[in-house]
Amino acid sequence: MMVALIDYDAGNIKSVEKAVTLLGHEAVLTRDREEILSADHVILPGVGAFGDAMEKLHRYGLVSVIRETVEKKTPFLGICLGLQLMFDSSEEAPGVEGLGILPGKILRIPDGEGLKIPHIGWNSLTFPNPGRLFQGIAEGAYVYFVHSYYLKADEPQIVKAATEYGTLIHASVERDNVFACQFHPEKSSETGLKILQNFLRTKE
Repeated sequence: MMVALIDYDAGNIKSVEKAVTLLGHEAVLTRDREEILSADHVILPGVGAFGDAMEKLHRYGLVSVIRETVEKKTPFLGICLGLQLMFDSSEEAPGVEGLGILPGKILRIPDGEGLKIPHIGWNSLTFPNPGRLFQGIAEGAYVYFVHSYYLKADEPQIVKAATEYGTLIHASVERDNVFACQFHPEKSSETGLKILQNFLRTKE
C-alpha cells in the first residue's frame, strides 16, 4: 500500500515517514499531483505557522490536489498544523483562508496561571464520539502535543477526541474519509502507532 505524505516544506515529515514505514507500508514524500491522487492513503503533516503553510500549499499547487483527493474519497489525515489547515481560518493569520475542508476555526490557547504556551507535552484524551482512529484505545490514553493554537470545530459530532489545556481542545476529528489529529501520533509511542495503523486500515 502506498501512502503519500504531502511535502510543502513544513517540517516533521521524516518522523511520520518513519512511523508509516515501521507499520509496513510504503511512504512517499511528494508534491506531485499524480502521485498524490494515485495513493491509497494521504497524510498532510506539518509543524509551523498557518499563514506561511497556506502560502506554500498555494505556491506548490497543492490546494486543488488536496481538495480533489478528499472528493475522490481517499482516506486523508491531517496532523498538527495539517489539522489546522483543513479548517476555515486561524487567529494566527488573520485574513488567510484555510482549506475549508471542515467547518471550524483555529484559536490561540488562552493564557492561564501555570500554563505554558506553546503547549508541549503529554495529555490524556476523552472520546466524546466514537471514532475509527481510536478503536482499541482506552479513554484516558496519553498522546503528545506541540501547539499554541487549537481547534474549535463547528460540528460537535465530528469531534472524536478532546483534551483540556486551559480550555477544551478538539484534539481529533473525523468525517467520512477525512481524519485529523492536533497531537502527533508519530511521537505518541505505542498509542500513536495504533492510531496511525487504524487510519491506514480505513477504506473511506
